[in-house]
Amino acid sequence: MRTLGIDLGARRIGLALSDAGGRLATPLQVLTVSSPDAAFDPILRLIADEGVERIVVGLPLNMDDTTGPAARAATEWAADLRRRSGKPVLMVDERLSSFEAEQTLNTRKRSGEHLTRGKKKQRLDAIAAAVLLQAFLDGRSPAIES
Repeated sequence: MRTLGIDLGARRIGLALSDAGGRLATPLQVLTVSSPDAAFDPILRLIADEGVERIVVGLPLNMDDTTGPAARAATEWAADLRRRSGKPVLMVDERLSSFEAEQTLNTRKRSGEHLTRGKKKQRLDAIAAAVLLQAFLDGRSPAIES
């Protein structure tokens, strides 16, 4: 099942896509937007073009498992995406996805890949989306009721 992973941010939105079998997540791109609502059109086009069957959106819970303003905003945005796309939209805990993505980029840099600060910033959100999507696909991060 082709799944789209979304790391939602106020200005940058990371996107990752699974293979058709739903086993492997790959960073796709980062959308730079004026607001998260501005990302609906390009995301809806991507869903149609890539045959996406379900969507996983990162839920930024607080470290004590409480829901703050960012998590509430992400839940509302995901509900709007569900209505617009007609696809199932699942929420997953994203608390450590950005940290893991940062570690991945640091490892790549240490092994010789040339990453400028700009390149790193540009790739980070897509890698974070792939991290949260892969955790979901592997069963390590179950869907959260929203």
